[in-house]
Amino acid sequence: MPRRPDSTLAQVLSVAQMRAAEAALIAGGTDVDQLMQRAGRGAGEYVRRIAAGRAVTVLCGPGNNGGDGYVIAEHLREHGNPVTVIAARDPATPAARTARTLFGGDVRGPGASVHGDVLVDCLFGSGLTRGLPDDLLALLRGLANRHPHRIAIDLPSGIASDSGAALNEGLPDWQLTIALGAWKFAHWTMPASVAMGALRLVDIGVAAVGGAAHVLQPARIAPPLPDSHKYRRGLLAIVGGAMPGAALLAADAALRGGAGYVKLLAAQRPDGVPHDLVCTQGTDAGALAAALEDKRIAAVLIGPGLGRDAAAVARLRPVLARNGPLVLDADALMLLEPAMLQGCLAATVMTPHEGEMAALERAFGLPGDGSRRERALALAKVSGAVVLLKGPDSLIAAPDGALVLAPRASSWLSVAGSGDVLAGTIASCLATHGDALRAAREGLWLHGEAARLCGAAFTAGDLAHAMQRALTAGLA
Repeated sequence: MPRRPDSTLAQVLSVAQMRAAEAALIAGGTDVDQLMQRAGRGAGEYVRRIAAGRAVTVLCGPGNNGGDGYVIAEHLREHGNPVTVIAARDPATPAARTARTLFGGDVRGPGASVHGDVLVDCLFGSGLTRGLPDDLLALLRGLANRHPHRIAIDLPSGIASDSGAALNEGLPDWQLTIALGAWKFAHWTMPASVAMGALRLVDIGVAAVGGAAHVLQPARIAPPLPDSHKYRRGLLAIVGGAMPGAALLAADAALRGGAGYVKLLAAQRPDGVPHDLVCTQGTDAGALAAALEDKRIAAVLIGPGLGRDAAAVARLRPVLARNGPLVLDADALMLLEPAMLQGCLAATVMTPHEGEMAALERAFGLPGDGSRRERALALAKVSGAVVLLKGPDSLIAAPDGALVLAPRASSWLSVAGSGDVLAGTIASCLATHGDALRAAREGLWLHGEAARLCGAAFTAGDLAHAMQRALTAGLA
């Protein structure tokens, strides 16, 4: 991914937004042919470096994605790389026809039997809304089977850009997908994203689009000020419940996530409390409410290990009544009712997985249909909370419509307790500055970075202990 200080390179655009952005470029004096040359030669340079002199086959469709393919092929030919173009259909747009006339190499029809080292898919791009015809699907599959290295341009053919849905069964997988101009939702959405391999972006000069979603960027966390002390860095209170192990995991992560002071408000003192974690206990709601009156508390986390009985509800109510920065996770989400949030104006983050999301949608009277991002945005709007919808394609939705999509994180995160670690990390970040959306972004990035540092087959405890190294990597 490009790493220049330009937030436009992190934006994620729908098909309609991308078309409008390209139209704006054209209105500003850059014609379609120039845009195609810019996009195709940028992608062609990636292909040239990967091919490293090996034979390349470029599969071109009839539209402008096919035109990009002819430009890529000409870029390769000019640099001495052996390249063959397969024209699945004749060019059907003026820019694609121009690009074909400018290609000085070999163009073959769809019936040609071609073998090579690298296949470049320029059959269809981001505008596709229906499945590939049988003949083109067979052509794509056959070429993919005969090429060990496969690169998709903009999007793999057969993928719906806005939803990430596969429009055909049995589509090939790709080692690299090169986005043109801007990221599309499918690049970061299951099931499409899992088959795209590595992702790269060619910048063609698209301007910032108002209201666009963005890809989660690496955290840039400021170290404590020179005159900081433990309270100024943030006192985080974690409310425990029936299953203390989950709250301890969250606390382990929070201790390493930036907060200056972490306190566990336990229903009963658990075994194995580390020496650097302050733990108080009180089984009744009155004792908890009294503990929460400490004005130095900067944020509260409740949910991990809370339980779902009447005693758990009794512990949840004083936390919500406190009306301070808050992270709601796990059991707290299953117990939450809209009336409990009435009058709560504080910065709040909810961290549901799919099952908890469905329960929240029922509680808030939401239909629960549409894409994951549409559902998360709807819940954020009706609840007033920042919603981090967890999963292999995690995303963050804010009440004002802001949307952040996370890159694929390690699949080794599919381990018991990793959600508790995430909640503790977000809550630790929230305690340091009080900004719910920023805390969700920082916590999600730190969680993924900690998983990367852990490698394979780690436990939730390993993940929590890696948070300090992740935070170091994220320092501004």
